[in-house]
Amino acid sequence: VSVLTPEKPCKRGRSMELNTSGIIGQSTTLAAVFRILGKVAPTDSTVLVTGESGTGKELLVRALHANSRRADKPFVPINCGAIPKELLESELFGHEKGAFTHAIRSRPGRFELADGGTIFLDEIGEMSLPLQAKLLRIIQEREVQRLGGQSTRRVDVRIICATNRNLRQEVEQGNFRRDLLYRLDVLELHIPPLRERRQDIPYLVRKMTGFEHERTGCVLEKISEEGMELLKRHDWPGNVREIRNFCERICILCERPVAGDVEVRQALPGIPVKEDAAGMMHKDTGLAGAERQALVEALERFGYSILLEYTMHSPEKELEVLDSLKGHFVDGVIFGSFDYT
Repeated sequence: VSVLTPEKPCKRGRSMELNTSGIIGQSTTLAAVFRILGKVAPTDSTVLVTGESGTGKELLVRALHANSRRADKPFVPINCGAIPKELLESELFGHEKGAFTHAIRSRPGRFELADGGTIFLDEIGEMSLPLQAKLLRIIQEREVQRLGGQSTRRVDVRIICATNRNLRQEVEQGNFRRDLLYRLDVLELHIPPLRERRQDIPYLVRKMTGFEHERTGCVLEKISEEGMELLKRHDWPGNVREIRNFCERICILCERPVAGDVEVRQALPGIPVKEDAAGMMHKDTGLAGAERQALVEALERFGYSILLEYTMHSPEKELEVLDSLKGHFVDGVIFGSFDYT
Protein backbone atom coordinates (compact mmCIF):
# COMPACT_ATOMS: atom_id res chain seq x y z
CA VAL A 1 0.00 0.00 0.00
CA SER A 2 1.49 3.32 -1.03
CA VAL A 3 1.41 5.89 1.75
CA LEU A 4 2.07 9.55 2.31
CA THR A 5 4.40 10.82 4.97
CA PRO A 6 2.74 12.45 8.00
CA GLU A 7 4.18 15.76 6.82
CA LYS A 8 1.94 15.59 3.74
CA PRO A 9 -1.57 14.81 5.00
CA CYS A 10 -4.45 14.18 2.67
CA LYS A 11 -6.46 17.37 2.23
CA ARG A 12 -10.15 17.25 1.62
CA GLY A 13 -11.00 17.65 -2.06
CA ARG A 14 -7.52 16.72 -3.29
CA SER A 15 -6.72 13.50 -5.10
CA MET A 16 -3.97 12.11 -2.87
CA GLU A 17 -3.19 8.67 -1.53
CA LEU A 18 -3.99 7.89 2.07
CA ASN A 19 -1.39 7.60 4.77
CA THR A 20 -2.54 4.27 6.19
CA SER A 21 -0.04 4.36 9.10
CA GLY A 22 1.23 0.85 8.44
CA ILE A 23 -2.12 -0.90 8.01
CA ILE A 24 -1.59 -3.44 5.22
CA GLY A 25 -3.91 -5.79 3.39
CA GLN A 26 -5.44 -6.53 0.00
CA SER A 27 -8.97 -7.65 0.86
CA THR A 28 -12.05 -5.87 -0.43
CA THR A 29 -13.21 -5.64 3.20
CA LEU A 30 -10.16 -3.62 4.21
CA ALA A 31 -10.44 -1.52 1.05
CA ALA A 32 -13.95 -0.53 2.15
CA VAL A 33 -12.54 0.60 5.51
CA PHE A 34 -9.95 2.71 3.70
CA ARG A 35 -12.63 4.34 1.57
CA ILE A 36 -14.53 5.49 4.66
CA LEU A 37 -11.24 6.55 6.25
CA GLY A 38 -10.52 8.78 3.27
CA LYS A 39 -13.89 10.50 3.61
CA VAL A 40 -13.96 11.09 7.36
CA ALA A 41 -10.27 11.80 8.07
CA PRO A 42 -10.21 15.40 6.71
CA THR A 43 -13.23 16.36 8.85
CA ASP A 44 -13.38 17.18 12.56
CA SER A 45 -16.12 14.63 13.20
CA THR A 46 -15.91 12.39 16.24
CA VAL A 47 -15.13 8.79 15.23
CA LEU A 48 -15.70 5.54 17.11
CA VAL A 49 -13.28 2.80 16.02
CA THR A 50 -14.43 -0.73 16.88
CA GLY A 51 -12.93 -4.16 16.47
CA GLU A 52 -11.51 -7.12 18.32
CA SER A 53 -8.23 -6.97 20.19
CA GLY A 54 -5.23 -7.07 17.86
CA THR A 55 -7.01 -5.88 14.72
CA GLY A 56 -5.08 -2.60 14.53
CA LYS A 57 -7.50 -0.04 15.95
CA GLU A 58 -4.75 2.32 17.10
CA LEU A 59 -3.12 2.23 13.67
CA LEU A 60 -6.45 3.22 12.13
CA VAL A 61 -6.82 6.07 14.62
CA ARG A 62 -3.32 7.29 13.79
CA ALA A 63 -4.24 7.16 10.09
CA LEU A 64 -7.28 9.33 10.82
CA HIS A 65 -5.02 11.90 12.46
CA ALA A 66 -2.29 11.69 9.79
CA ASN A 67 -4.79 12.43 7.02
CA SER A 68 -6.52 15.29 8.83
CA ARG A 69 -5.93 19.02 8.82
CA ARG A 70 -4.56 18.53 12.36
CA ALA A 71 -1.76 16.20 11.22
CA ASP A 72 0.98 18.63 12.27
CA LYS A 73 -0.67 19.19 15.67
CA PRO A 74 -0.45 16.99 18.79
CA PHE A 75 -1.74 13.42 18.78
CA VAL A 76 -2.41 12.49 22.42
CA PRO A 77 -3.44 8.88 23.20
CA ILE A 78 -4.66 7.60 26.55
CA ASN A 79 -5.74 4.08 27.46
CA CYS A 80 -8.79 4.42 29.69
CA GLY A 81 -8.52 0.79 30.80
CA ALA A 82 -4.86 0.94 31.83
CA ILE A 83 -5.14 3.80 34.34
CA PRO A 84 -6.88 3.37 37.72
CA LYS A 85 -10.23 5.14 37.72
CA GLU A 86 -9.12 7.27 40.69
CA LEU A 87 -6.31 8.73 38.55
CA LEU A 88 -7.98 8.81 35.16
CA GLU A 89 -9.91 12.03 35.84
CA SER A 90 -6.70 13.89 36.66
CA GLU A 91 -4.96 12.41 33.61
CA LEU A 92 -7.77 13.56 31.32
CA PHE A 93 -8.63 16.95 32.77
CA GLY A 94 -5.58 17.95 34.80
CA HIS A 95 -5.46 19.33 38.34
CA GLU A 96 -4.52 22.42 40.29
CA LYS A 97 -1.94 22.57 43.06
CA GLY A 98 -3.38 21.19 46.30
CA ALA A 99 -6.35 19.51 44.60
CA PHE A 100 -5.48 16.29 46.38
CA THR A 101 -2.69 14.76 48.45
CA HIS A 102 0.69 14.98 46.69
CA ALA A 103 -0.64 17.50 44.12
CA ILE A 104 2.36 19.76 44.74
CA ARG A 105 2.00 21.62 41.44
CA SER A 106 -0.61 22.34 38.80
CA ARG A 107 -0.66 19.97 35.87
CA PRO A 108 -2.52 20.10 32.54
CA GLY A 109 -4.56 17.08 31.46
CA ARG A 110 -4.54 15.24 28.16
CA PHE A 111 -7.32 17.40 26.72
CA GLU A 112 -5.24 20.53 27.23
CA LEU A 113 -2.13 18.84 25.83
CA ALA A 114 -4.11 17.85 22.72
CA ASP A 115 -5.36 21.40 22.08
CA GLY A 116 -5.38 22.00 18.33
CA GLY A 117 -4.84 18.34 17.60
CA THR A 118 -6.42 14.94 18.31
CA ILE A 119 -7.07 13.09 21.55
CA PHE A 120 -7.43 9.32 21.31
CA LEU A 121 -9.49 7.67 24.07
CA ASP A 122 -8.62 4.00 23.81
CA GLU A 123 -10.80 1.38 25.52
CA ILE A 124 -13.51 3.97 26.13
CA GLY A 125 -15.83 1.21 27.32
CA GLU A 126 -13.74 0.85 30.51
CA MET A 127 -14.52 4.39 31.68
CA SER A 128 -16.65 4.73 34.84
CA LEU A 129 -20.13 6.23 34.65
CA PRO A 130 -19.28 9.38 36.69
CA LEU A 131 -16.34 10.10 34.39
CA GLN A 132 -18.52 9.46 31.35
CA ALA A 133 -20.79 12.30 32.51
CA LYS A 134 -17.84 14.70 32.70
CA LEU A 135 -16.62 13.60 29.28
CA LEU A 136 -20.07 14.24 27.84
CA ARG A 137 -19.97 17.84 29.11
CA ILE A 138 -16.55 18.43 27.51
CA ILE A 139 -17.79 17.10 24.18
CA GLN A 140 -20.80 19.42 24.34
CA GLU A 141 -19.11 22.57 25.66
CA ARG A 142 -15.51 22.09 24.45
CA GLU A 143 -14.36 23.32 27.84
CA VAL A 144 -12.32 21.53 30.48
CA GLN A 145 -12.09 22.23 34.20
CA ARG A 146 -9.10 20.94 36.13
CA LEU A 147 -9.56 19.11 39.40
CA GLY A 148 -9.59 21.68 42.18
CA GLY A 149 -9.96 24.51 39.69
CA GLN A 150 -12.64 27.20 39.58
CA SER A 151 -12.41 28.26 35.94
CA THR A 152 -12.75 26.43 32.65
CA ARG A 153 -10.42 26.39 29.67
CA ARG A 154 -11.49 26.24 26.03
CA VAL A 155 -10.01 23.34 24.09
CA ASP A 156 -10.06 22.72 20.35
CA VAL A 157 -9.62 18.97 19.99
CA ARG A 158 -10.84 16.23 17.75
CA ILE A 159 -12.01 13.22 19.75
CA ILE A 160 -11.49 9.69 18.46
CA CYS A 161 -12.41 6.69 20.60
CA ALA A 162 -11.81 2.96 20.29
CA THR A 163 -13.20 -0.12 21.98
CA ASN A 164 -13.35 -3.88 21.60
CA ARG A 165 -16.68 -3.95 23.43
CA ASN A 166 -20.18 -3.71 22.02
CA LEU A 167 -21.17 -0.35 23.47
CA ARG A 168 -24.82 -0.81 22.57
CA GLN A 169 -24.92 -3.92 24.72
CA GLU A 170 -23.06 -2.02 27.45
CA VAL A 171 -25.79 0.65 27.31
CA GLU A 172 -28.52 -1.98 27.74
CA GLN A 173 -26.64 -3.46 30.70
CA GLY A 174 -26.30 -0.05 32.34
CA ASN A 175 -22.52 0.15 31.98
CA PHE A 176 -22.37 2.96 29.43
CA ARG A 177 -24.34 6.18 29.03
CA ARG A 178 -26.72 6.21 26.08
CA ASP A 179 -26.33 9.96 25.53
CA LEU A 180 -22.52 9.64 25.46
CA LEU A 181 -22.73 6.83 22.91
CA TYR A 182 -24.81 9.06 20.65
CA ARG A 183 -22.20 11.81 20.97
CA LEU A 184 -19.28 9.49 20.22
CA ASP A 185 -20.89 7.45 17.48
CA VAL A 186 -21.08 10.15 14.83
CA LEU A 187 -19.34 7.71 12.53
CA GLU A 188 -18.22 4.17 13.35
CA LEU A 189 -15.21 2.59 11.68
CA HIS A 190 -15.17 -1.15 12.23
CA ILE A 191 -12.07 -3.25 11.54
CA PRO A 192 -13.19 -6.83 10.86
CA PRO A 193 -11.22 -9.72 12.40
CA LEU A 194 -8.87 -11.74 10.19
CA ARG A 195 -11.25 -14.70 10.06
CA GLU A 196 -13.61 -12.43 8.09
CA ARG A 197 -10.90 -11.30 5.65
CA ARG A 198 -8.78 -14.37 5.06
CA GLN A 199 -7.52 -12.86 1.81
CA ASP A 200 -5.20 -10.71 3.91
CA ILE A 201 -3.55 -13.60 5.77
CA PRO A 202 -1.00 -14.64 3.07
CA TYR A 203 -0.17 -11.01 2.35
CA LEU A 204 0.40 -10.20 6.03
CA VAL A 205 2.48 -13.34 6.57
CA ARG A 206 4.69 -12.62 3.55
CA LYS A 207 5.21 -9.01 4.60
CA MET A 208 5.99 -9.83 8.22
CA THR A 209 8.26 -12.81 7.56
CA GLY A 210 10.10 -10.68 4.99
CA PHE A 211 10.52 -7.97 7.59
CA GLU A 212 11.85 -10.46 10.15
CA HIS A 213 14.25 -11.91 7.53
CA GLU A 214 15.64 -8.43 6.84
CA ARG A 215 15.72 -7.47 10.51
CA THR A 216 17.32 -10.57 11.98
CA GLY A 217 19.00 -12.29 9.02
CA CYS A 218 17.11 -15.50 9.78
CA VAL A 219 17.29 -18.50 7.41
CA LEU A 220 13.58 -18.46 6.57
CA GLU A 221 12.69 -16.73 3.33
CA LYS A 222 9.14 -17.87 2.67
CA ILE A 223 6.38 -20.31 3.61
CA SER A 224 5.30 -23.10 1.27
CA GLU A 225 1.85 -23.27 -0.31
CA GLU A 226 0.92 -26.17 1.97
CA GLY A 227 1.99 -24.18 5.03
CA MET A 228 0.10 -21.13 3.84
CA GLU A 229 -3.07 -23.21 3.45
CA LEU A 230 -2.80 -24.16 7.13
CA LEU A 231 -2.45 -20.50 8.07
CA LYS A 232 -5.47 -19.53 5.99
CA ARG A 233 -7.60 -22.08 7.84
CA HIS A 234 -6.55 -20.81 11.27
CA ASP A 235 -9.04 -18.36 12.84
CA TRP A 236 -6.38 -16.08 14.38
CA PRO A 237 -8.23 -15.06 17.56
CA GLY A 238 -5.38 -12.63 18.30
CA ASN A 239 -5.71 -11.17 14.80
CA VAL A 240 -2.78 -9.19 13.35
CA ARG A 241 -0.94 -9.21 16.67
CA GLU A 242 -1.03 -13.03 16.66
CA ILE A 243 0.25 -13.14 13.07
CA ARG A 244 3.13 -10.86 13.98
CA ASN A 245 4.08 -13.11 16.90
CA PHE A 246 3.79 -16.22 14.71
CA CYS A 247 6.08 -14.74 12.04
CA GLU A 248 8.71 -13.84 14.61
CA ARG A 249 8.42 -17.31 16.18
CA ILE A 250 8.71 -19.29 12.94
CA CYS A 251 11.69 -17.19 11.85
CA ILE A 252 13.43 -18.21 15.06
CA LEU A 253 12.51 -21.90 14.88
CA CYS A 254 12.79 -22.66 11.16
CA GLU A 255 16.15 -24.03 9.99
CA ARG A 256 15.60 -23.93 6.23
CA PRO A 257 14.69 -21.23 3.67
CA VAL A 258 11.20 -22.57 2.96
CA ALA A 259 8.92 -23.48 5.87
CA GLY A 260 6.55 -26.35 5.14
CA ASP A 261 3.44 -27.47 6.93
CA VAL A 262 5.53 -29.28 9.56
CA GLU A 263 7.33 -26.07 10.55
CA VAL A 264 4.09 -24.08 10.46
CA ARG A 265 2.43 -26.56 12.78
CA GLN A 266 5.36 -26.42 15.20
CA ALA A 267 5.18 -22.63 15.34
CA LEU A 268 1.39 -22.45 15.50
CA PRO A 269 -0.28 -24.87 17.93
CA GLY A 270 -4.00 -25.51 17.56
CA ILE A 271 -4.25 -26.16 13.81
CA PRO A 272 -7.98 -26.58 13.04
CA VAL A 273 -9.62 -29.91 12.34
CA LYS A 274 -10.39 -30.58 8.70
CA GLU A 275 -12.14 -33.28 6.68
CA ASP A 276 -10.16 -35.36 4.20
CA ALA A 277 -11.31 -36.84 0.91
CA ALA A 278 -12.60 -39.98 2.61
CA GLY A 279 -14.83 -37.92 4.88
CA MET A 280 -12.75 -38.73 7.96
CA MET A 281 -12.07 -35.93 10.45
CA HIS A 282 -8.51 -35.46 11.64
CA LYS A 283 -6.17 -32.78 12.92
CA ASP A 284 -3.47 -31.47 10.62
CA THR A 285 -0.19 -32.85 11.91
CA GLY A 286 2.04 -31.42 9.24
CA LEU A 287 1.80 -34.59 7.13
CA ALA A 288 1.24 -33.61 3.53
CA GLY A 289 -0.71 -36.04 1.34
CA ALA A 290 2.39 -37.62 -0.23
CA GLU A 291 4.16 -37.91 3.13
CA ARG A 292 1.10 -39.48 4.71
CA GLN A 293 0.77 -42.03 1.89
CA ALA A 294 4.48 -42.91 2.10
CA LEU A 295 4.11 -43.57 5.83
CA VAL A 296 1.06 -45.76 5.20
CA GLU A 297 3.02 -47.82 2.68
CA ALA A 298 5.96 -48.11 5.09
CA LEU A 299 3.66 -49.31 7.85
CA GLU A 300 2.24 -51.95 5.52
CA ARG A 301 5.75 -53.20 4.68
CA PHE A 302 7.60 -52.91 7.99
CA GLY A 303 4.89 -52.79 10.64
CA TYR A 304 4.54 -50.71 13.77
CA SER A 305 8.31 -50.41 14.38
CA ILE A 306 8.65 -47.95 11.51
CA LEU A 307 6.20 -45.64 13.28
CA LEU A 308 8.43 -45.61 16.37
CA GLU A 309 11.39 -44.64 14.22
CA TYR A 310 9.41 -41.95 12.40
CA THR A 311 8.21 -40.36 15.63
CA MET A 312 11.58 -40.84 17.40
CA HIS A 313 9.77 -42.80 20.14
CA SER A 314 7.76 -39.74 21.17
CA PRO A 315 4.32 -40.87 22.49
CA GLU A 316 2.79 -37.46 21.78
CA LYS A 317 4.06 -37.39 18.20
CA GLU A 318 2.98 -41.00 17.74
CA LEU A 319 -0.60 -40.20 18.76
CA GLU A 320 -0.66 -37.19 16.46
CA VAL A 321 0.57 -39.24 13.49
CA LEU A 322 -1.92 -42.01 14.19
CA ASP A 323 -4.66 -39.38 14.33
CA SER A 324 -3.49 -38.08 10.95
CA LEU A 325 -3.77 -41.57 9.46
CA LYS A 326 -7.43 -42.06 10.38
CA GLY A 327 -9.35 -43.50 7.47
CA HIS A 328 -6.36 -45.32 5.90
CA PHE A 329 -6.18 -49.12 5.54
CA VAL A 330 -3.05 -50.80 6.90
CA ASP A 331 -3.01 -54.60 7.11
CA GLY A 332 -6.79 -54.68 7.06
CA VAL A 333 -7.19 -52.20 9.92
CA ILE A 334 -8.80 -48.82 9.38
CA PHE A 335 -7.00 -46.19 11.43
CA GLY A 336 -9.46 -44.33 13.57
CA SER A 337 -11.66 -47.37 14.30
CA PHE A 338 -10.31 -47.65 17.85
CA ASP A 339 -9.10 -45.34 20.58
CA TYR A 340 -5.30 -44.99 20.63
CA THR A 341 -5.33 -43.48 24.09
